[in-house]
Amino acid sequence: MDKPISTGIIGFGIAGKVFHAPFISANPCFHLSKISTSNEESVLFIRKNYPQAEIVWDAKVILDDSAIELVIIGTPNQSHFSVTKAALLSGKHVIVEKPFTVTTTEADELIALAATQKKVLTVHHNRRWDSDYKTVKKIIENKLLGNLIEYEAHFDRFRPVLKEHEWREEDVPGSGILYDLGSHLIDQAVQLFGLPQEITADIRKERQGAKTDDYFDLGLFYPNLKVILKAGMLVENPGPHFILTGERGSFIKYGMDVQEVALKAGQTPATNDNWGVEPEYLWGKFNKKANGHNIEETIKSEQGSYQDFFINVYKTIKGEDELYVKATQARDTIRIIELAIKSNYEKQKLSYSH
Repeated sequence: MDKPISTGIIGFGIAGKVFHAPFISANPCFHLSKISTSNEESVLFIRKNYPQAEIVWDAKVILDDSAIELVIIGTPNQSHFSVTKAALLSGKHVIVEKPFTVTTTEADELIALAATQKKVLTVHHNRRWDSDYKTVKKIIENKLLGNLIEYEAHFDRFRPVLKEHEWREEDVPGSGILYDLGSHLIDQAVQLFGLPQEITADIRKERQGAKTDDYFDLGLFYPNLKVILKAGMLVENPGPHFILTGERGSFIKYGMDVQEVALKAGQTPATNDNWGVEPEYLWGKFNKKANGHNIEETIKSEQGSYQDFFINVYKTIKGEDELYVKATQARDTIRIIELAIKSNYEKQKLSYSH
């Protein structure tokens, strides 16, 4: 085996703590060398769980370390551009947490810079490896429903009280639920269907005292297909996560992927033999009519595998594979968000433009 890729993490909020460090530390292809954070609680957590990692307050220490090949950026959204640019200029490969950037102008500059620097630049769209999304992708590819007419995906939560000192809920660039959860839903849809022809959006602040959006209803329109993407913070009793309607029937799936819960409980693929396996009660239902009778068939969920994102990044850096989450794809997600914001402001459906 080749020497592990020395890796530094800049920012250790929920992304670094839950979605990045567990996979880097559990994979022998990587060595978690340094973590940049000034949060005292995070420092104690790192010392307990990742004693091999040096804790630094200044991210520049990571960027100036010639031994570090890969940098993972989990800072607030509005700083993604500046920190990623600095990392690329320091000669590092980069994984940046979603959303990629706040604007497509920023995304385009980083894509060009990565090409000039000849470095891997990718965005952590890990929800491509959700068990239910992988199941939906398989259903569509196998044309189980025939010609698909409508695709609806929800990412709902019940958080009626605003979090104090939480940048995601402040009125700053890149904050709000559309950039946060919307990035996941948009990326998944575009991977399935490509770029839409038209976009419409209803974006709101629903909670008392909300400073940024906490609800959206986004429509992406394709020839003979409508995609509905919704998320909100006042959904106490969530409905289906996925609803697919086709000429041969429908597929309905409740519940969210189990990997996030496992990660928050301190588990990793190395410690959980059933990693990413959904319990049977969460499996989706295929409803169809045959011989005049309504038939419901349970569809076993595919196994979730967030670790595959990092394996692909490793192989790409080593020249053994093609990058799966391309920065250009993540840039298109930001473009759709920009158009959704414009559609909501102008109260009209817009044509997609690059």
